[in-house]
Amino acid sequence: MIRQEQLALVINSQRNAFLNQESGFIRDALMHVPIADAFATIITGIRRCGKSTLLLQLLRKDYEDALYLNFDDIRLASFETSDFVRVHREVEKRGIRVLFFDEIQLIKNWETYVNQLLREGYRVFVTGSNAAMLSVELGTHLTGRHLSMELFPFSYSEYIRFKNIDSSAAAVESYLQSGGIPDFLKTGRAEIIYTLVDDILMRDIAVRHAIRDVNALRQLAAYLISNIGNLVSANKLAGMFEIKSATTFLEYFSFLKDAYLLDFLPLFDHSLKVQARNPKKVYVLDMGIYSEVSVTTSDNRGRRLENLIFLHLRQRYKQLFYYKNQGECDFVTLEKGQLKEAIQVCLSINDENFDRELKGVLEAMHDLNIRSGYIITMNQSDVIEKDGLLVKMIPAHEFLEKGPREEW
Repeated sequence: MIRQEQLALVINSQRNAFLNQESGFIRDALMHVPIADAFATIITGIRRCGKSTLLLQLLRKDYEDALYLNFDDIRLASFETSDFVRVHREVEKRGIRVLFFDEIQLIKNWETYVNQLLREGYRVFVTGSNAAMLSVELGTHLTGRHLSMELFPFSYSEYIRFKNIDSSAAAVESYLQSGGIPDFLKTGRAEIIYTLVDDILMRDIAVRHAIRDVNALRQLAAYLISNIGNLVSANKLAGMFEIKSATTFLEYFSFLKDAYLLDFLPLFDHSLKVQARNPKKVYVLDMGIYSEVSVTTSDNRGRRLENLIFLHLRQRYKQLFYYKNQGECDFVTLEKGQLKEAIQVCLSINDENFDRELKGVLEAMHDLNIRSGYIITMNQSDVIEKDGLLVKMIPAHEFLEKGPREEW
C-alpha cells in the first residue's frame, strides 16, 4: 500500500524528470503508433530501446499534456492493486485525459484499471518490456480493446541517420558491432549492455518467474547469445548447466523470448506438430548485446550478418521461418497466410559456395511456390535466373535501407 501524498510526490517527481528530457532522436516508429478512440495503445520492446522517449516524442507531437507514471520505481515498491484507486484520484484531480504508463505490467490486475479508464473516455498508452503483456495479461479484460506495437533498438536506417554517415558496406560493418541500443550508441560504454542484460535476466525473468537457479539462467543466456544463427533444441541441451529437464529449457526459452533478449525461429512446415518438434534457430535482439556478451572467440561475421537480416525481417513480418529439405534457406516470410519471400544470407559469394547458396533459395521458392528470392551479401550484386525462377543478389546496406513495406 502507498499513501496518497507519497503517490502524488512520485507523480510530480517523475513528471518533472520526464518533461525536462530532450526529445532525442526522432524514431521512425513515431509515425506508426496505433491510436484509436476507446482502445489502449500497448508498446512493448526490450529494455532501453527507447519506449519512454517515444512517449515523450508522441506527447510533444500530438498532445498538450499527459500524466506520466513509471511503475519501475523503487518508491512504488509497495504499490498494490488497490492503490489504483489513489492513482485515479490523482488523475481526476489533475484533469488530464491522456495517460502514459511505463512498465505497468509489474502490478497485478493492471489491465482492469486500464479498461476502466477506457470506459471513462481516457486516452491510454502503456509500455512494457515483456511480450507476455500482449497475450496472457491482456486476454481477459482488454480483449478487442487494445492496439499493439513493438519497438526495437535503432534499425539500420535509423543508425546511419543517428551517426550521420552514408549507407555502405562499412556502415553495415559498424552496425554489426554496435547494434542499436540508444544509450550504448551515445556513450560506447559496455557497462550499459552488461547492466541491460542483467536487468533482463534478474528483474524481467528470475524475479517475475521465481527462478531459483539464477546462475543456470545466466549460463544458458550466454550460451544462446554466443550461438546466434545455430539450431538449438531443448532435448539436446537437457543436462547442460545443471538443468536436467527439457521442459525447463523450453520454459527458459519462452522467458528469454518474452523479455526480448532472444528470439527463436521455427522450421517452416505446413504441420504445426512438425514445426514444434524440430530444432529452432536462435537470434539475439540487438547486435551490441552479441558483441559485448558473447563468449565465443570467433569473429562470426557471417552469423552476425544473418542475425542482422533476421532483425530487419522481424520488424517487417510477424511470421518468419527457416526452410530445410535437401538444401537450406535462411528465411522464408509469411504474411496474411501467404508465403512471400525466400532469403539467403551469405557474407560473400564465391566459386565454392555459390551453388549451395543458390540451391537453397531456389529449392525453397520451388517447393513453397514463392515468387521472390534473394541472396543478401555484404557488397555483391547480381541477378540470377534458373528454372524459370529469378533470384536477386543484393548488398546488405541496400536491403537494410528499405522500409517495412518497400520492395527491393
